[in-house]
Amino acid sequence: MLESKPSRTALRVAVRRAAHQILELPPVFPDPLAVAILGPDGPAWLAEEEARKDQSAGRALRAFLAARSRYAEEELARAVNAGIRQYVLLGAGLDTFAYRNPHASAGLQVYEVDFPSTQHWKRDMLESAGIAVPATATFVPLDFEHQTLPSGLEAAGFHLDQPAFFACLGVVPYLTGEAFGSTLEFVASMPQGSGIAFDYAVARSCLNPMEKLALDALSQRVAAAGEPFRLFFEPPALARQLRLLGFQRIEDLGRDELNERYFHNRQDEFRLRGGLGRVAGAWLS
Repeated sequence: MLESKPSRTALRVAVRRAAHQILELPPVFPDPLAVAILGPDGPAWLAEEEARKDQSAGRALRAFLAARSRYAEEELARAVNAGIRQYVLLGAGLDTFAYRNPHASAGLQVYEVDFPSTQHWKRDMLESAGIAVPATATFVPLDFEHQTLPSGLEAAGFHLDQPAFFACLGVVPYLTGEAFGSTLEFVASMPQGSGIAFDYAVARSCLNPMEKLALDALSQRVAAAGEPFRLFFEPPALARQLRLLGFQRIEDLGRDELNERYFHNRQDEFRLRGGLGRVAGAWLS
């Protein structure tokens, strides 16, 4: 993304997350603030999404967004039950978790990391929507050209000597291999019990002909928005990288596993259709 401007992709994701609350009932990923955070312009954006509600590609994308968010928050809940009290959202965009934090009474502190421009835009969106920022939410505006993730978090009050759970949703495909590798190395350097949930784009070599066409179409759209895909993985190679870094427990879920977990027995045909993206978790345990 362009550092001086908020992410257009973050807005599109937020609109689709909000549309999911309206178009697919019951929602796979309930988010009571998803519509509200869009503010006064929300109805117009949602009307555009609803006009395309029967397009299979858009429905499948909403399914993937819902599945990855639900997975991350379910894994976070397990982490909190295990004693973790620090949650880091990398590339938070318009994610609403920090403002509906169900673990606030347990002392969970949420650190939202993002580009300064995107974070400033989000704070304007929150104010416009009348959504209060609780004391358990901390903004971490990070200029990656001049500051590292550990130093930025520590300056915001994050405790490097305590375990934490990280989520990196809708971010990895836009990173360089070096940038994502350094992020994984940082998480791997944290105390035992720490973990991360993220989604990633599958390497072209792993896709069938129809999936390759879908990838090409999606790649063109995000590139036109100024945020091109950069990073892809073959699942076995990613698992090897995670193990080499010291992660002992790894979970990697594709279309079939996510459909079985989150879309089983739905009557509306709402489910994942392709294999372009996967959701993964890795823990130091």
